[in-house]
Amino acid sequence: MRIERLIRMANDIATYFTVEPDHAAAVASVRDHLKRFWDPAMRRQIKAHLAEGGEGLMPLAQEAIRDLDVPADTH
Repeated sequence: MRIERLIRMANDIATYFTVEPDHAAAVASVRDHLKRFWDPAMRRQIKAHLAEGGEGLMPLAQEAIRDLDVPADTH
């Protein structure tokens, strides 16, 4: 998937959770959503993007992705 689309999707999820008054809970909620609804390839791709600087990602999305568990590529 194009990284621009993943960035937009991650930012949309982060935007949804910005109303959460507990910042740690907001980060955990974004991370949980990515773990539950994004396939491993998408998670690997967004994590790699963050490792390269994370351009375009909101700070909340960056925090959630930083600690996101990403399964190894089995291909």
